[in-house]
Amino acid sequence: MKKNQGFIYVATTLDTKSAEVFYVSELIKSAGLAVRTVDLTTQKTQLEKNADVSASTVASFHPLGANAVFCGDRGKAIEAMAQAFSLYLSAQTDVAAILGLGGSGGTALITPAMQVLPVGIPKLMVSTMASGDISGYIGASDISMMYSVTDVSGLNVISRKVLKNAANQIAGAVWFDQDTEENIDLKPAIALTMFGVTTPCVQQLTAQLEEQYDCLVFHATGSGGKAMEKLIDSKLLHSVLDITTTEVCDYLFGGVLACDEDRFGAIERTQTPCVMSCGALDMVNFGRPSTVPEHYQDRLFYHHNAQVTLMRTTKEENQQMGRWIAEKLNRCEGEIRFIVPTAGFSALDIDGAPFWDPIADQAFIDALNENLIKTEKRQLILSPYHINSQEFCEQVIQLHQDILNK
Repeated sequence: MKKNQGFIYVATTLDTKSAEVFYVSELIKSAGLAVRTVDLTTQKTQLEKNADVSASTVASFHPLGANAVFCGDRGKAIEAMAQAFSLYLSAQTDVAAILGLGGSGGTALITPAMQVLPVGIPKLMVSTMASGDISGYIGASDISMMYSVTDVSGLNVISRKVLKNAANQIAGAVWFDQDTEENIDLKPAIALTMFGVTTPCVQQLTAQLEEQYDCLVFHATGSGGKAMEKLIDSKLLHSVLDITTTEVCDYLFGGVLACDEDRFGAIERTQTPCVMSCGALDMVNFGRPSTVPEHYQDRLFYHHNAQVTLMRTTKEENQQMGRWIAEKLNRCEGEIRFIVPTAGFSALDIDGAPFWDPIADQAFIDALNENLIKTEKRQLILSPYHINSQEFCEQVIQLHQDILNK
């Protein structure tokens, strides 16, 4: 075992999967790494006594105590154990990696805890659920999922191969982590949000900032914003240039690339310095034209490609977005600068382009201005330029420098 390596946590419900857990544990140990097995069994009468961390120990981390987990109701027990395991795992300081094994119940138990771990800690879930929509299990984290092929129920010629690959994968991730960062002059990391229609803006910003900062660009697709906010909450970001807030459109009006109610929440909680703008707030995203809801059929659309249909936001929708964003920003006590490019919010929102609608844009500006509580730290700036213009980018750079000098 390497010095200060920590433990690879191997978690599952040991009442039904003990053979699999001890099989992968021995494989990992044979690579010279330390293992800590965790039992997540939810039936008190079937607790595994051979686990390094017992189900009772994990259950005791539930806010209401272990009895909230061992309640006799399978659905409630899984939900409660998932909460307890998240709290247990977040309290550990020796997690080098985590490997989970499970079916639908086990995956629902283990992945929420994986999500609370910092980005960069290896997380691998071997699951029967890995061949479908796994977005609910991944969230904004860097979880890897491996399809188990057969059910995770006993060792056989197939499961042995799959589990061996999983053990080798998680062991390799830990073994070859040589902490190369210690030998690099790391730059402060900053986040930027981008969409195709704001790409020229963000590319100009990164070109000017990358010599001094490690620029992390997030695609504003709903999951992109959530991933960025997870890093903000983890206090891994020096500052934020949230240029493209288009996920708010989809959240409020039923698009497919939506954020959730907690958008901007990480900025509120951490007071991370932030320059924001209204990139691509002129559009709501849908899939193929046939997927657009019936009540939107008479709206203005732009067919970005065969799989992406964009809908222009209206004056009324822009007013609603202005109020919603203002309400969120009013809760933020850190340095906030919201800069509005009055000559257009995206590549489609410019004089002569399909979504050019200065009346709708002005409705957003007015609503934001009327509802935002301005302070020395929370400011609204109106720029006469287009979002993708060099002049606008220069203003953003200056605002970013200003808030860091506070």
